[in-house]
Amino acid sequence: MPIKLLRSVASVIFLSATATLAIAQKAITGNPVIKTKYTADPSAFVYKDAVYLYTGHDEAPPGKEGYMMHEWLCFSSTDMVAWTAHAIPLTVKDFTWAKDDAWASQVIERDGKFYWYVATEHATIPGKAIGVAVADNPAGPFKDALGKALVTNNMTSPESKMMWDDIDPSVIIDKDGQAYLFWGNTKCYYAKLKQNMIELDGDIKTINLPGYTEAPWIHLHNGWYYLSYATGFPEKISYSMSKNINGPWKNMGILNELAGNSNTNHQAIIDFKGKSYFIYHNGGMDGNGGSFRRSVCIDYLYYNPDGSIKRIVMTTEGVKAAINKAK
Repeated sequence: MPIKLLRSVASVIFLSATATLAIAQKAITGNPVIKTKYTADPSAFVYKDAVYLYTGHDEAPPGKEGYMMHEWLCFSSTDMVAWTAHAIPLTVKDFTWAKDDAWASQVIERDGKFYWYVATEHATIPGKAIGVAVADNPAGPFKDALGKALVTNNMTSPESKMMWDDIDPSVIIDKDGQAYLFWGNTKCYYAKLKQNMIELDGDIKTINLPGYTEAPWIHLHNGWYYLSYATGFPEKISYSMSKNINGPWKNMGILNELAGNSNTNHQAIIDFKGKSYFIYHNGGMDGNGGSFRRSVCIDYLYYNPDGSIKRIVMTTEGVKAAINKAK
């Protein structure tokens, strides 16, 4: 075969292979962002030049109804599109006092340590509880930081039959260095944390939020505090705003609509490389997704000039690769 013809054939093969690769790459982008496992209840934070995403793991097989969750997962990305899965950094078994259920969680960094607040079922005190684990690396491995639960059901509902009000922890370190823990189902609780991040500092307080169900997420942006949360059932996400972390809170209405075919709706909000992101889950992966086989998605979040937030537009395309904001 003449050399020119060989080169032509090789060029066609190369272009065909490149096109196939491009199609394959395109196929794995978009929402959901994790397609190898079912992921739920996302939280995220920015550390150095990367975003660390923490999720629960829905393990219920197709056709099984119920939350089967025994471990928490960690992924990282430098562009919000390509995600690296890390070795499983934390399981329910890492808490000797816990029984089961790896429910919603959040990680935060302080003084070079990484603190992971989780909701799980207590083995000896009836009801859900909040534990805290610690690591020297955001990807773990993590270990129980306290040897017991940080919050137990008898601390918030001593005379109540409500066994799952101590779930969905969210944590923030305020501008003055004071850390706060928010959590709760049907009631939104919050309390100060001591400098060591593993003890409450003072009384547990309650916030009155219209239609509050669960899943609080507390964040600060341009001088405003935002407290978003799941409302109703099936759940939407609402939010409130305040100039003070202790309130008063102004109800701003719906932020995110029903999340596909998932009864629950759980969010994280972060800024990264000059853009704001809304991280949530739906039941949209393959033909077996649903309320007990959820998947994490990411879409853009936009603030209005007055600080309020535009309603989230959920997409299958997701977000584009983030690049460093021009200086």
